[in-house]
Amino acid sequence: MTIKVGVIGTGNIGADHVTRLSSQVVGSTVTAVFDVDTARAEQVAASAGAVARGSALEVIDDPGVDAVVIASPGDLHAEQVLACIAAQKPVLCEKPLATTATDCLKVIEAEVATGRRWIQVGFMRRYDPGYKVVKDAVDDGTIGEALLAHMIHRNAVVPDSFTSPMAMTDSVVHEIDVTRWLFGQEIVRTTVVPTKPSPLAAAHVRDPQIVLLELAGGGVVTVEVFVNCQYGYDVRCEVVGSTGVVTLDNPSANVLVRHGRRAQTVPADWRVRFGATYLTELQEWITGLRSGVVGGPSAWDGYAATAVAECAVASLDSGAPVPVGLVERPGLYV
Repeated sequence: MTIKVGVIGTGNIGADHVTRLSSQVVGSTVTAVFDVDTARAEQVAASAGAVARGSALEVIDDPGVDAVVIASPGDLHAEQVLACIAAQKPVLCEKPLATTATDCLKVIEAEVATGRRWIQVGFMRRYDPGYKVVKDAVDDGTIGEALLAHMIHRNAVVPDSFTSPMAMTDSVVHEIDVTRWLFGQEIVRTTVVPTKPSPLAAAHVRDPQIVLLELAGGGVVTVEVFVNCQYGYDVRCEVVGSTGVVTLDNPSANVLVRHGRRAQTVPADWRVRFGATYLTELQEWITGLRSGVVGGPSAWDGYAATAVAECAVASLDSGAPVPVGLVERPGLYV
């Protein structure tokens, strides 16, 4: 059985997904794509033997599309995901599920009304081998009881359009999801701590920043987000337990030793660091669909991450801790 996929959004990540689904993932093909950049959509469609449609809704309603990948701008996600639910087509939606917690709840309400899951949210770090090692060490008690964690999220540079709140909604949102996943608990309060700004950051961006995430079970996670670190893409994680520590470092393809020094490469960007992880994510999504199962991060996970990110933005503005209030979790997601 081959799953015929429609892809909405053919920017960097969308185009990469088209390539993976059409030539690398077992059991899938791409049949339709859409992007507001018509020329770009036609080029990407041609590379996969697909058809470029005139709108996102045309992709969703296409009878030749079994499932949909949404890689469009975040403010369009809620509307497009709701259309997928209405069409009863499974959807892999890149983060965020929606840009506001209110819109996320509209999506959850619509999905719960159908009595089954249609949505997987693209928190791909859950599929990364390194993060899986950390998760296993937490779950099986290798490090005792998990007490706290330290996380780092650094980008070499960001465009001038990047803003301080985007550090929460576009970057730290991954650490928010990883925190919930690793500890199996909800985040109940978040605080953004100001630091000395980098002289290389744009004047309108507070960079770097420290984010404190407090968990329902009493644990605390610190996140350093630094989006203009200059030297590469650096994502790390360390969980401290009662009897041990488990650490995720940057993977390195090569190490150079000479003149009394040891040097190793740092990924240039997220596409280098997580390219294989995206492939694993897509393969598991397609494999699940072929057996009638939608798994992975759920709409609830998307809602919780967006809600915490909203609170982080509020803390960024106020300088004070902000409590996170989530609605009661529907049974569909338990």
